[in-house]
Amino acid sequence: MKVKVLAVSFLLILAACTGEEKVDVLIVGGGASGVSAGIQTARMGVHAMIVEETPWLGGMLTSAGVSCVDGNYNLRSGIFGEFADSLASRYGGYEALRSGWVSNICFDPQIGQEVFSNMAATCGELLDIQRETRVLKVSGEAGDWILTIQGPDGRRRRVRADILIDATELGDIAKACGVDYRIGMEAAEDTGESIAPQEANDVIQDLTFVAVLKDYGPDADMTIEKPDGYDPAVFANSCVNPLSDPVAETGQTIWSPEMMMTYGKTPDGRYMINWPIYGNDYYADIIDLPQSEREKVLSEAKNFTLCFIYFIQNHLGMKNLGLADDVFPTEDRLPFIPYHRESRRIVGEAFFTMDAAARPYDYKCPYYRTGIAVGDYPVDHHHFRHPQWRSLPDLHFYPIPSFNVPMGVLIPKQGDDLIVAEKSISVSNLMNGATRLQPVVMQLGQASGALAALAVIEGKSVKQIGVRQVQETLLDAGCYIMPYLDLPKNDRHFKAVQRIGATEILRGEGRNVGWSNQTWFRTDDPLLSSDIHVGDYYHGHLPVPEGEVSVGTLLRSVRAAGGHVPADVEGWWTKLGLEDFREKRTVTRLEAAVVIDAAVDPFGLFKVSYEGYPSL
Repeated sequence: MKVKVLAVSFLLILAACTGEEKVDVLIVGGGASGVSAGIQTARMGVHAMIVEETPWLGGMLTSAGVSCVDGNYNLRSGIFGEFADSLASRYGGYEALRSGWVSNICFDPQIGQEVFSNMAATCGELLDIQRETRVLKVSGEAGDWILTIQGPDGRRRRVRADILIDATELGDIAKACGVDYRIGMEAAEDTGESIAPQEANDVIQDLTFVAVLKDYGPDADMTIEKPDGYDPAVFANSCVNPLSDPVAETGQTIWSPEMMMTYGKTPDGRYMINWPIYGNDYYADIIDLPQSEREKVLSEAKNFTLCFIYFIQNHLGMKNLGLADDVFPTEDRLPFIPYHRESRRIVGEAFFTMDAAARPYDYKCPYYRTGIAVGDYPVDHHHFRHPQWRSLPDLHFYPIPSFNVPMGVLIPKQGDDLIVAEKSISVSNLMNGATRLQPVVMQLGQASGALAALAVIEGKSVKQIGVRQVQETLLDAGCYIMPYLDLPKNDRHFKAVQRIGATEILRGEGRNVGWSNQTWFRTDDPLLSSDIHVGDYYHGHLPVPEGEVSVGTLLRSVRAAGGHVPADVEGWWTKLGLEDFREKRTVTRLEAAVVIDAAVDPFGLFKVSYEGYPSL
C-alpha cells in the first residue's frame, strides 16, 4: 500500500508538470453508486478519482434529499451496511433511525453527506474527489479514456484513466461514449414480462424535487410567497382535507395530514417531503435534453414543489413549517439536484427483467448465479403525474421475492473498460422500479469499483475479469451475492452458503410475506435428494438415494464426485465448524453447503459467463 501511495504522489507531481493527470479509475458522479465505487476501488489499493457536480457526496441520499432508505434493512452489507451503521452510531442506535414510517433508516441529508465524506476520507490519497466539477468532453485515446473537466474555479484540466465508471444520475457518460441505451417502457413481447404494456412507449417515472421542512415554533409564520401557477386542486387528494375527494380515485388510500407529514420525518425532527400521492412528484423526461433545457424544466419542477409547500402551509394550516435553513447550503434551501427515479438504461451484457427476479430458477438463463448486489424492495413505480397514468400497467408494489442483480448489467455490450452504475444499468423499465433503490445502487457501485480495481491490478480489460473473481472480492468485503436471510454476514458459514447458492447446487426459496420480499436458503432444514440440483456441474452426477440424505451418504457422494474428503473425516468435520458427526444422522442443508464448498469448491472451480452458465 505504501508503494502505491508513493506512486500516486508521483503522478500528482507529474500532472503539475505536464498539465494532464493520470488515474487508474475515473468515476463520473459522486452519488450513491459513485462514492461506493470510489471507496471500494481505493480500498483495493487502486487510485481513483470521483468527479462530482455538486458540493456533496451521496447523490439521491443527500444532494437530492431522499434521506429515507428503501429496503435492505435485513440485508445490510458492504459499504451500504457501513453507511447505515455509521448513521445508527451518530444518532444513538438503529431505533433512533425509525423516525419516519416509510423506512427503518431515516436521517438528515447533511448528516448523510458528512458520513459519506468521512468514509471517503479514510481512503487518503488513493481517492481523489473533485467536487463542483463537471465533465466537458469524453474521448478515447491509445486504450485510455481522456476527459476534460472543469472545476469551480473555471479551470479546465485533462484527466487520463484506464477504466471509466459512469455513475451519473442520467447515464450521460454512457451516451457520450456511444453506448446504446433504452428510455421508457418496453413492450411485453420484447421482455417477456406479463404485465408490461403491449406496445412500447417513452414513459419514464416521475422525478421529485424534495423539500426538507423544519418546525420554527407554534407562533412562527413561515408562509412562502405564492408561487406562479399555484392551484390547490392539484394537491387536493394528497391527504385528507376539505378539498379531497376520495370517491374520484380508484383504490388509492388518502392519508391523514399527520401521516403524510411524518412519512419521512428525520431523527432531528425535520420533515422530508417526497410525497408520491398527489404531492410533489413531477412528470418530466429531461434525459436526452441539452443542459440548458434541463435547467428550465427542473426550475418548473422546483416551482411545483414550492406550490406543494404553499398548499401545506395554507390549506393544511401548517404555517409554522418552512424550508429548513440548516440542511442544504443553497440560496433557495432546496436540494442541489432532483430525485431522478429513472435514467437511460444501457444495452448490456445481461438484461435483467422482472421475470428474472420473480422466477430466477425458471428464467431462460440463470442470471442469479452472477449476482453482485441484492435487493428486497417491491417493484415501485411513480406515475401519478403522467397525463395518461391510468392507462399504464399497474406497477404499485408488484410482488417479487428478494433478488440479486447480475454482473452483466454493469457492462455495455459496446466497447470496453467502461462500467455503468447508478440507475443506468441494463434492466427493463419494470425492473428498474426495484433496482433503482438506494441500497441496491450503492451495492452496484461497490461492485463496479471491485470490477474496475481487479482490471487495473491484473492489467486486463474489464471484460476479461471473471464473474467469480468479482463475487469473491465482494464476499471478502462483507457483501451479499445471494439475498439469503438465514445467516448474518459475519457468520462463519456465510460465504459457503452464498457460494453454493450461487452455483444452484442448493437453491433458495423466495417468499412474499405481506409487504416483505424474502429469500431463504433454509439452512436448518434436512437435506433431501430432491434438493440437489447438480445441473451443469459434475456432468450432472452427484449420486444420492431418494429421500433424506445422511451425513455418511453425503460424504460418500462427494467423494464419488471427485471431492476431497480427508481420511480423518470426523476431525475435518469439526475443523469446518460443524457439530454432531454421526454418519446416520440426516444432514442439514447448511452442513451440505459447507461440505460441498470445502471438498469440491464448485464456485471456484467453474468459471461462469454473464448469462450464468459455468465452464471449467
